[in-house]
Amino acid sequence: MLKNKKFLEEHASYCVDRLINKLGATDCEVVVANSVSETVEYRNHKIESSDRSDTLAIGITSYIGKRKSGTTLSYIDKENTDKMLAKVIEVTKITPEDQFNELPDKELLIKDYEDLSIFDETEIDNQEKIKYLKEVEDEALSNEGIIKTNGSSFSQSKTNFILQNSLGLSAGYKQSSFSYYTDLLAKKNGSGTERDYEYDSKAFVNELMKPKELGKTAAQRAIRKLNPKKTKTQSIPIVFEPRIANSLLSTLSSAISGSSFARGTSFLKEKLNQKIFSKDINIIDDPRIKKSMYSKPFDDEGVSSEKIYLVKDGILKNLKLDSYYSKMLNMKSNGRSSGLTNTYFSNGKKSYKELSKNLDKYILVTETMGGFGNTTTGEFSCGAAGVYFENGDNYSINNFTLAGKLDDIFKNLILADDLKFKYSKNSPTAFINEGLVVGGQ
Repeated sequence: MLKNKKFLEEHASYCVDRLINKLGATDCEVVVANSVSETVEYRNHKIESSDRSDTLAIGITSYIGKRKSGTTLSYIDKENTDKMLAKVIEVTKITPEDQFNELPDKELLIKDYEDLSIFDETEIDNQEKIKYLKEVEDEALSNEGIIKTNGSSFSQSKTNFILQNSLGLSAGYKQSSFSYYTDLLAKKNGSGTERDYEYDSKAFVNELMKPKELGKTAAQRAIRKLNPKKTKTQSIPIVFEPRIANSLLSTLSSAISGSSFARGTSFLKEKLNQKIFSKDINIIDDPRIKKSMYSKPFDDEGVSSEKIYLVKDGILKNLKLDSYYSKMLNMKSNGRSSGLTNTYFSNGKKSYKELSKNLDKYILVTETMGGFGNTTTGEFSCGAAGVYFENGDNYSINNFTLAGKLDDIFKNLILADDLKFKYSKNSPTAFINEGLVVGGQ
């Protein structure tokens, strides 16, 4: 059972008071978090393992002027806590000064915040988890060509935390997550063996994909890969299915971090408030989406997190900023110390069918291997597998590479209208009709 708010607040307040009033810190930040998680691993109708963890930890950051240090304590009693608080102060005293070491500006800290409905009280016991996984595997194995499962898993996690600092902040909330997946092996009529998976995670268990749907989707993905052919080296329109297109947002996230801009290591370092996509592209990060397990009212520094456009009408409008790097860049934190939250491309104007019907041939990429994009140089390369479409026919292909420049991918990106929210980063199907070269035989 999760520790309650009062318990967490008392421990955090004790640490803040001792650091400031007894040990000589000029500022401090303390987070006390309790997490309880359970996982069942399952394979081919047999339980492989069942684990439960219950962790209680204190994260401590102390400041003495412009000196800063931090530590984490996982065994919490008064004697151990006092020792660790004294130790972190001693380390802080000998840490080099850094002019940007300080707490967030007080006016940026969260004050009031709405309930984002990100905590589900429901408890799924092991028998229910097994029931989910059995139904997934039953459905998957009923598909001709699926020879066995490579493993399935169901996990649930509940967390409660409090963040306090010496500026008077005291805030926290509960959150939950439920997730499960299956990984399948396919083989048919003497073909080689192929694998694929399906996965889903939600804050509320009743919003998860139904087990039969998850099993069927994973089976279809694995079977689709059977009897792959090779393709030749060529320039050809490339289409990223949503699962792959999401990685473009991950790449962008790395490229627009405050640290990469402050250090001058991003290929976009001169592009803030300039056009990097076509005018039809909008990218949003919204931490206030109700019932999303990736939502949060504030970041891990306590700075209020609001909905922002990272890219609006093709123009790079915002960076991913925490307090440290925002000060270095002479900007303000936008509450992204914990990273991005619910990040997504806005829907395009046409359907996948409409966008593909005028293409004589194209490759739908369903899997990538290795790197995706180098955010320092702007080079793009990866191994890939997918489906080759030509004149109404299609077949599986594998062992090819994709290469190009991120600038060209961004500039030529066209989005379909099939956006769905499933991960922390979400994209519709993405068409790149120019700018990528396929390396094949």
